[in-house]
Amino acid sequence: MRVIACNAAYNEGGIGRVLATLVEDARRSGELSAYYTTGAKANDAAAVEISLRRHRWLFRATPLRASHAWRDYVGSELFDRAVARALKPGDELTGFSGRVLRTFVRARELGYSRLVVEASTSHVANVRRRHAVATTRFGLEGSWLNAAQYRKTIREYEIADEIVVLSEYSRESFLREGVPATKLRRRVQQVAARFAPPLSRARRKGFTIVYVGRLQATKGVIDLFDAFARIEDRDAELLLVGGTASRAMERYVAQRAAADGRIRLCPGDPLPAFHRADVLAHPSYEDALALGPLEALACGVPVVVSEDTGMKEFVVEGETGYVVPTGDVDALAAALRRVQEKPLVGVLPETCRA
Repeated sequence: MRVIACNAAYNEGGIGRVLATLVEDARRSGELSAYYTTGAKANDAAAVEISLRRHRWLFRATPLRASHAWRDYVGSELFDRAVARALKPGDELTGFSGRVLRTFVRARELGYSRLVVEASTSHVANVRRRHAVATTRFGLEGSWLNAAQYRKTIREYEIADEIVVLSEYSRESFLREGVPATKLRRRVQQVAARFAPPLSRARRKGFTIVYVGRLQATKGVIDLFDAFARIEDRDAELLLVGGTASRAMERYVAQRAAADGRIRLCPGDPLPAFHRADVLAHPSYEDALALGPLEALACGVPVVVSEDTGMKEFVVEGETGYVVPTGDVDALAAALRRVQEKPLVGVLPETCRA
């Protein structure tokens, strides 16, 4: 029987939607024992909800509020410790990378025979290198990956019996770091059935670009702003579905939106944005996969993605989108203009359909 631990709410945000996939797959196969989460599915007897509310003061009244890297680390560490305390004996435990070390150690003590890391990023050493490129280039905010998180994740890789990767890009990054192929398992992420083309698209004269994900320099958001500035259509719009992690980025996004009224923040469910979109842009400096672009393809929306994301293997060049060199604003702008001039249709591979 399987136990799953993830410090995200069930079906909320990218990681939460991956958690939901794992939970329901295990439930259908009759293997689900329990899952630990910060926000459970309603009336789910298998869920164990871990509340961190009593720790909120840490993030408001201490230096943590100024560092999104330490906020992420401390938040995941508090969840990890809470799950380790609550964990019951079992057979197999799946946890998300960077969030499960103490739980793994406790699971071994309780006799778990199999520990599985769900790698939500490429190998953490690759993440560190790619983030260094972005943070050095822009100097706006640091990476979410600090030294403590790096060490913790490396130790999880070592303890795990198996590491699940979501793309060839991710798998190759682990192989380059010396992780044996026998320890890696590829899983194809499924997209929920609700992500589908609308029955009809409203006719508009403008061109709509959508970005879904955290608004961070390492995600290529600054490159996207610069590329969008080269789209001269007054009726074009850039819809941003996601939140910022640092005050510096929050101010920067507000400045860019104030300077260009075509940029709009649309937090919450990405589906309405997909149903309005002509293209989704995902110019990340590192991403094992990114669920947003897959969901866009499922909605019939073409995608423009960078070389440093696992999404590139799902793009049929010139048919369902384009792959551009990471950090190349000229190439990104050119690809967006090509879609504007010659519209494409996104198609989700059958293997990714739930």
